[in-house]
Amino acid sequence: MIEARAIGFRHSADAPWLFSDLSFALDRGQTLVLLGRNGRGKTTLIKCMAGLLTPSTGAIDRLGIAGYVPQNFAPAFSYSVFDVVLMGRARHIGLFSNPTAADRGKAMHALDQLGLAGLAGRSVTTLSGGERQLVLIARALASEADVLLLDEPASALDFRNQAVVLQTLRRLAAERGIAVVMTTHEPTHALQIADRAVLLHGDGVAEEGPVSTICTESSLSRLYGMRMKRLEDQAGDHRTEHVVADYASIVDPAMPS
Repeated sequence: MIEARAIGFRHSADAPWLFSDLSFALDRGQTLVLLGRNGRGKTTLIKCMAGLLTPSTGAIDRLGIAGYVPQNFAPAFSYSVFDVVLMGRARHIGLFSNPTAADRGKAMHALDQLGLAGLAGRSVTTLSGGERQLVLIARALASEADVLLLDEPASALDFRNQAVVLQTLRRLAAERGIAVVMTTHEPTHALQIADRAVLLHGDGVAEEGPVSTICTESSLSRLYGMRMKRLEDQAGDHRTEHVVADYASIVDPAMPS
């Protein structure tokens, strides 16, 4: 669905590279998570994948319809939640045509998937930041995208809504074969739903590979500049992994090798 071939990006000829010589491929039904500290190129990379920015070097090929979910959403008008989600149907509606009953049904179904049906008549300007983020995800779902590109979709959400979003993305990948790309500051999200990850270290350095082998304690510690630990919980047949940070290590120059 998406293939990046030796891509690099910098804002000008004399600016430092955010990433360089980065190649990866994402197939239908797979999930890719982009990890890195602030300013290391996560949003830039996902905008390149969405076609909103052009890589300085290399090329990106994308098959199918892409739905892009930005990190911030500040509507200029007081649209209803339903109307915002219905906008996701725009590419399926002919010029000078009105949404059909089927279009409206798909918009409502997208709201149902994220537990937002009760907010359909509300103005988006009255919603919390987390609720607005969920509405944007519903709009992308209504577009029937083959690829979902999400910039920090869980950053403004409480723990329950983070779980709702992550479970929804995992289900869409598994059941519909949608390719999912998301940026996050939480490496645990990568362990929970991703097949592959890109680690953006800055100064042009980036790594890509399977989550199981690339998101190691040592690589995550280098990525964030502090000691990181991968932990595992087992409850019956259910096993979960998560990452915790040793905040005291920020001032400790001795980092794991």
